Amino acid sequence: TIGTTIQQSTPFVSTSPVTVSTSGVTEIGSTTKTTTSGPTPSGPTPHSTTIVMTSTSTHTAPTRSTAIATTTTSGPSSLVSTASTIVSLPSVSTSTASVTTSGTTPTESFTTTSGTTSSNFTTMTATTTTSKIVSSGSTSTSGPTATSSAVTIPGESWLLCNCTKAICIEDNIVQVIPIICNPPPKPTCTNGLSPVQVLDEDKCCWHWECDCYCTGWGDPHYMTFDGLYYSYQGNCTYVLVEEIYKKVDNFGVYIDNYHCDTRDVVSCPRTLIVRHETQEVRMATVKPNTLQVEVTVNKQPVALPYKKFGLSIYESGINRVVEIPELGMNVTYNGLSFSIRMPYSQFGNNTHGQCGTCTNNTADDCMLPNGNIAENCETMADHWQVVDPSKPQCSPGLIPTKAPSTTPKQPCKESSICELLLGSLFKPCHGFVRPEKYYAACVFDSCVLPNLDLECSSLQIYAATCADQSVCIDWRSHTNGVCSYKCPSDKEYRACGPIKEITCKSSQQNETSTKRVEGCFCPNGTMLYDSGVDVCVKTCGCVGVDKKPREFGEKFTVNCQDCICLEGGSGIACEPHECAKQNKTRCDGEGFYEVNEVNSEDSCCPIVTCKCNTSLCTTKFPKCALGFEVHSHIPSGQCCPVYQCVPKRVCVHQNAEFLPNSSVFVDKCQNCFCTNEVNVSTQLNIISCEHIPCNTYCEPGYERQPVKGECCGRCVQTKCVIHTANKSDLILSPGEFKNDPYNNCTIYSCVTIHNQLISSTSEISCPAFNEESCKPGTIAFLPNGCCKTCAPLDSPTPCSVRQMKDFITYKGCRSVDRVVMTECEGTCGTFSLYSAEANSMEHTCSCCRESRTAVREVELICPTGHLISHKYIYVESCSCQDTECSSSQSSELQSTEENDKASTLNHIKRAISLTSK
Repeated sequence: TIGTTIQQSTPFVSTSPVTVSTSGVTEIGSTTKTTTSGPTPSGPTPHSTTIVMTSTSTHTAPTRSTAIATTTTSGPSSLVSTASTIVSLPSVSTSTASVTTSGTTPTESFTTTSGTTSSNFTTMTATTTTSKIVSSGSTSTSGPTATSSAVTIPGESWLLCNCTKAICIEDNIVQVIPIICNPPPKPTCTNGLSPVQVLDEDKCCWHWECDCYCTGWGDPHYMTFDGLYYSYQGNCTYVLVEEIYKKVDNFGVYIDNYHCDTRDVVSCPRTLIVRHETQEVRMATVKPNTLQVEVTVNKQPVALPYKKFGLSIYESGINRVVEIPELGMNVTYNGLSFSIRMPYSQFGNNTHGQCGTCTNNTADDCMLPNGNIAENCETMADHWQVVDPSKPQCSPGLIPTKAPSTTPKQPCKESSICELLLGSLFKPCHGFVRPEKYYAACVFDSCVLPNLDLECSSLQIYAATCADQSVCIDWRSHTNGVCSYKCPSDKEYRACGPIKEITCKSSQQNETSTKRVEGCFCPNGTMLYDSGVDVCVKTCGCVGVDKKPREFGEKFTVNCQDCICLEGGSGIACEPHECAKQNKTRCDGEGFYEVNEVNSEDSCCPIVTCKCNTSLCTTKFPKCALGFEVHSHIPSGQCCPVYQCVPKRVCVHQNAEFLPNSSVFVDKCQNCFCTNEVNVSTQLNIISCEHIPCNTYCEPGYERQPVKGECCGRCVQTKCVIHTANKSDLILSPGEFKNDPYNNCTIYSCVTIHNQLISSTSEISCPAFNEESCKPGTIAFLPNGCCKTCAPLDSPTPCSVRQMKDFITYKGCRSVDRVVMTECEGTCGTFSLYSAEANSMEHTCSCCRESRTAVREVELICPTGHLISHKYIYVESCSCQDTECSSSQSSELQSTEENDKASTLNHIKRAISLTSK
């Protein structure tokens, strides 16, 4: 509120009388205490005031002020009122007005100020009826018509609008002059950046301030608000900025770090978090060590640009930017680095966290949450952990045992990219931002993590800081592709692009900011259609959901809508697409059905066509006889096939098919094959056969016998084939026995047991014989032709035990060696006498048989290789025992030689019988 309000409808020249009505006025920028006692005069008191308008004057206006007005009244009523003043300086003209003042109140005022200028004055109020305004120079005011006024003492001044002020000269003469600002001296900011000009509260003059500017990059390195550099390798979530004295609800900036190498040696930023009142913005790196960032608000993905509840988010080059205009705050993040800029007037001396205190003094940057100062910021940084449910290993408040090392343990040769910071490429920026700390960070990153190219982040953040100081450097092309940045095909990379790219929807005024940012921008000759529509256009028309630029008046079809691009309004007007009329298609016939197909001429209007689906056909697939196959064909204009059985041109025999010239098995007596000739009646190929010749020869002991299923029979063994000791073969029929031609003590025999021919070899064991005990001429062979004896051939042989060795065979198993077996042999008293009384022959028979036997065991080996135990009877003694004689009516008497031969044969059969048992 200004002490005098002047309103005028027409311009005025240097001097013009005006009429002003004033009642109790309090000036802004002052503390006024008004006391009134005694009666207050009523009615106007004639008086004259002159206002002088001056073109030039030096003003030291306050930048900050506090106004408190207190009024105490006693006695009759007094009136204290507040009015506003509207002053402007148009072209020179004249006007007349009346002034009326009532209520005289002595007023004392003072103003407290801070900044670059100050002003103090005292005001006395009086009663005025007329005034005279004097103006000098070219300065003029328009529209002053006073509604109230305050009487001031000579020399007092007060602010008007449009950067002018009024000065009381004397005798009610007021001089109105423009405010002239004296530029204050430029201070030095400890963070090495240039100070910024900030308007005073009167919006006329300005003063210098050092913005709070904090950055972080790499693995990671920090530059605090006051320019203190340090590195910290924690992998938790930390406070970057919070207010010491809370002025903004739920305000803070936080960073989520993680170990970005397998050795857990260094960390990199993963997510930057900005909280403001009801919103939490998260800018998260999509892929480690890249410039791909996604943004969420309150855990929900959002599209950029985004603006809500006093917070805006947008893209600026390679950065994602969060702005809070009410606080003058700007936060950027690109996946590798971040920056936080806050005005000193809002946050000076009221921040703490890993970004420091913003006091323009590095001494207190390493402040702990309890207000104490740590010996180094690496130790301080760990104290600013916050609770993060996704990182249970992090515990806020833990104190590290020692400060983390920020220098490589072993010296290494830094990357050549780091040398660019100190070279001629960045030299234009060295006078604005010193590169040494960024160079140290670059060397550290290239040594500790040489394979991640993190040194690029040091160059990037230094170039960004230089661009913030209006020094733009195109540096990526000098890194031999290591720090290259690839843009989409419709964009081009620029190191010095505008902070906010001009779009068809934004103001077309020229960009006045000298600050630049790197990123991908529309090529020359094109511009971005809109900040939320990432399409470069040559002319500003329309861009629809298909992301294709259209010119005004252009008609097009999209999503089956007929649209037109219009200037003004929403830009694109659409209506449903109309399709041309089509002839009704009928799908008659078995297997046909209707289907909508895409129209190549109009994709929005499908064409109805008939399609064939054979699964809808009712005709069954026939089953053909052997030698035939199904052939099908679809007649023209139909869907379902017609089936028929046709010959396969093969031969068929016993439910099998045979290709021509292949052999066919009919029986073993014929050779048959399939021919190419066709039987007219059966439509099958004819099988041709011829008998095969037979071989009639068989090996000795074998005879050819007919076999079912074979045409020539098979050679079947009918006799025993015995290989003698002298390597000759002996052929014996079943039941036949024969002595070895060269050894009468060996007897070969052949028997049939269970239709199996078994040959046997028997060895005769002779009793002990001593020729010397024989009388001369009495030595002779026994009837077996093997053993010698002293007795004459016709003398009887006493009944005794005779031993022999032979193999025992039982159920296909055979003894390993020859086994000693015994038998009773000899002559007993057997005779036949004629009895005259009985008139018949009387027989007395005595048999040489066993009188004592024993059971013995022998092991037999079977064809399968396993052994079995077998028991047989062993004769220990023999004697002559009476037996019943059988009648004999044979009239023929065999000779002694025939009797001996029969006896020998019986012995062999008995031996074989024992063996089989």
